[in-house]
Order: sequence, then C-alpha cells, then structure tokens
Amino acid sequence: MDDPKEGERDAMEAAPLPFRAAVDALRAARLRPQIEIDPTKAPRRLAPFAYALEATVVDGEEDLADGRLILLHDPAGHDAWQGSFRMVTLVRAELEPEMASDPLLPDVCWSWLTGALQARGLSYGEPSGTVTRASSHYFGGLSERPPASQIEIRASWTPREGLGGVPDTASHLASWCDLLAQIAGLPPAAPGDASVVTLPQRRGPQSR
Repeated sequence: MDDPKEGERDAMEAAPLPFRAAVDALRAARLRPQIEIDPTKAPRRLAPFAYALEATVVDGEEDLADGRLILLHDPAGHDAWQGSFRMVTLVRAELEPEMASDPLLPDVCWSWLTGALQARGLSYGEPSGTVTRASSHYFGGLSERPPASQIEIRASWTPREGLGGVPDTASHLASWCDLLAQIAGLPPAAPGDASVVTLPQRRGPQSR
C-alpha cells in the first residue's frame, strides 16, 4: 500500500510555486500557545490544489473551541473567488445556553471574523458565509445533562495576492487563530488586536 504522506509530498512537489510558497508560510507561522494546530487531509474536489489545518483552543484539559482552515488554489483563477486563492473555514464553540437566544449573536459572530482580518490590516475580498446556532436539551435517561448550545461559523474569503502572486497566508492564519480565541472567550493576544465586538457570558475562562 502506498504511503499517504509520500503521496502528499509528491502532490506538493507537483504544485505550482505560488501554492507551495503559500503552504510553506502556513507551516512556518508562529501561533499563540493555547491553540493546538495540525495538518489534516484536504478536500480534493474544491480546487486543483488544497491544503488543510485543524485547530483546537485548549485551556488546561478543556477544549474551548475548534476549527478547520483550508487553503484552496486554482492557477487558472476562479470567477466566484475573484482570484486564484481562497480561504475556507469552519469554527465552532459551545456557549452558555441563554446566549443562544440573543438576536444579535449571528451579527456579532460574523464581526469577529471580519474584525480579525481587519485588525491585522489584511486585504481580502468576496467574503461569504453562515453563522449557525443550535441548542440541545436532554430528556429521559439523559435528563441529568445540562442544556448545551453551540455556535458555528462557516465562511470563505479571497486573500489578496502579493509579490509573486502569493497571499500572506501566515497573517491570514494568525487572524483565523484570533477568531478562534475570540469565540473561545480568550483575551486578545496583544493590545490592539481586540477591534471586534465582544459578547459577554461566553463559555470560557472569562465567563466562569
């Protein structure tokens, strides 16, 4: 049986130089210690070339939030993207149950995404996505469990390409980690990073 990692290396070697440079920047990025991040299998049908990362925000032994970030590349360009690269993400976290009914919750969560990009001065276009909230109540044999609520952000945007046709993927990854930290309830990594609206009583170290 072929080694899947060897197959991935072969595919990367055959990829265009701008994509390889963008992936190298993702791999070299330095992130805040509360975020554990690892490469994962990328989808094959979304673009000719793709690279994916998955991350978890950890506080002690507790997972506060998790997500996935995918870098897509189509050397021929894509009309819907208005570029040849695209960032695609899924971010989710648990919330205190009473917050799920807040009518401003979807707007605030979307502002976390756009605010995280803007706070780092990143140029991007064609943002789109959804914010979904769900609540679970337990009955019968599960009635002892407290109600649980979850928020989920699915989004994509086009990172503007710089020198050599390569976007600043390391900074986009950093902004994505800012979003993860925001939804997990962590304080900003540095003064000036908190340019987005905060939501009180999120499940996290500040809401206990």
